[in-house]
Amino acid sequence: MITCEAAYGGIVLPPAPEELLEAIMDSRLTLLPERTVTRLLELPGLANALLAEVAETLRRKQDTISNFGSVRHTERVRRKLLQLARDYGRVTGDGVKLDLPLTHALLGEMIGSERETVTRAIDQLESAGFLSREGSHYRLHVAPDALAR
Repeated sequence: MITCEAAYGGIVLPPAPEELLEAIMDSRLTLLPERTVTRLLELPGLANALLAEVAETLRRKQDTISNFGSVRHTERVRRKLLQLARDYGRVTGDGVKLDLPLTHALLGEMIGSERETVTRAIDQLESAGFLSREGSHYRLHVAPDALAR
C-alpha cells in the first residue's frame, strides 16, 4: 500500500498485516508503545493535539478514497496531485511545487492505475497547462487558493 496520509510530523496509522509501509524520501518514524500512548493521552493538551493529528490523517485517507470515485484516470491523477500539493506542496511564483520524487509507477500505485495510464494522463495534464515536470518533481500551475478545501 502506498500512502501519503502522514504529513511532516503527522501520525501514521499502523499498516494492516498484508500492507508494507515504505518511505519515498528520507523519513524518521518513531514507534510508541501502547503504555506510552496511554500516559500521553492523560495530558489534556497533548491529547487534543494527538486527536487533531488523527483527524487530519483520517481526512487525508478520506480524500484518497474519494479519488477512486472518478473513473477517468486523468481526473484521478489530477486529484491526487492536488491532494499532494495541499499536504506537501511549496507555493512558488508560478504555482505549487511538489518536491516529492514521484514516478509514474508510484502515482499509479497511489490511484490504482497502471504506469502507462498515468504517463498518458500526465501528458494530457501537461498539454492542458495544469502541470510541468522537472525531473521526477512536478509544478502544478494553480493558484494557492485552488488548494483550499
